[in-house]
Amino acid sequence: QARLVESGGGLAQPGGSLRLSCAASGFTFNTYGMSWARQVPGKGREWVSGIYSDGSDTFYANSVKGRFTISRDNAKNTVYLQMNNLKPEDTALYICNAQLTWGADNYWGQGTQVTVSS
Repeated sequence: QARLVESGGGLAQPGGSLRLSCAASGFTFNTYGMSWARQVPGKGREWVSGIYSDGSDTFYANSVKGRFTISRDNAKNTVYLQMNNLKPEDTALYICNAQLTWGADNYWGQGTQVTVSS
């Protein structure tokens, strides 16, 4: 059974940093592209960042480019999101996603809350 468990969220001050982790189990991690998305109550889910299954390329939304860094450790079945220079508008539930590179399988985690406030 596929499972994604996010951690690392919390309260940060504007300009601060947080590092999110997403631990995967129940599927062959290195055959899945991984992404982070975020959601604010009353708004749609916003894609934030993605990384290829082998980590060879990464992608970012314009709103986080230059501040966030996605990475993965296929030996640990974990994807990370390093978030620097946080802004209040980064406040959201951050959710991990796995998409099979050559197929339709797609999984979502439950999310970890990030709040940026002074």
